[in-house]
Amino acid sequence: MNRRAFLNPEEKKEAEGGPSLRETGTQNLDEGPIAAIPIIGQIEGHSVLPPQAKTTKYEHVLPLLLQAEQSEKIKAVLLLLNTVGGDVEAGLAIAEMVASLSKPSASLVLGGSHSIGVPLAVCAGRSFMVPSATMTIHPVRISGMVITARQSFDYMRDMQARVAKFITEHSHISTERLYELLLSRDEMANDVGSILDGKQAVENGIIDEIGGLKEALNHLRGEIQKGEKGA
Repeated sequence: MNRRAFLNPEEKKEAEGGPSLRETGTQNLDEGPIAAIPIIGQIEGHSVLPPQAKTTKYEHVLPLLLQAEQSEKIKAVLLLLNTVGGDVEAGLAIAEMVASLSKPSASLVLGGSHSIGVPLAVCAGRSFMVPSATMTIHPVRISGMVITARQSFDYMRDMQARVAKFITEHSHISTERLYELLLSRDEMANDVGSILDGKQAVENGIIDEIGGLKEALNHLRGEIQKGEKGA
């Protein structure tokens, strides 16, 4: 009996001599009407994180978004989020690219979308969040050696302004309310910031609506139908 009949798609690709997801970290999108792109774990930027950490590498996500934009078979993009945050510039790069898609897009927060995951949660055309998911909003942090000079503080201030500007431009929260959440001292024991569940994120205007996979897919199917009727 042919052994390949029992292989999963990734193993079949390896057997045929093609690159594997385990080797390259990349994958091709299914040529269906809705492309699902996961943002899972910690967002890895210019520095490589430890191998035991669950990461999403931004240099792997950007080509997938380009593929989705150029494919004639893909009609919409669904961003699946369960991330603790990570590299600020890498997260913003992904968010900006999703926001610039010409095709309908939606984001779905499952589990959590913390820190730089907040811009990723709001970057799509419509955002959804399950009731049990959480979102941590806090000021931008940096790690490693920091030079205590005016330029360092200016950089942090400007980076925070970039993140806040993106969030307010792609959601319904005001700048004043966002900074209230960023600088709150009541939610976190050893830090400033706020932790919101799905309902609170909607009430504050960050997320469009409470919903899961069904609601997100129904929205995208409706947007696809609108585009086909208008074509």
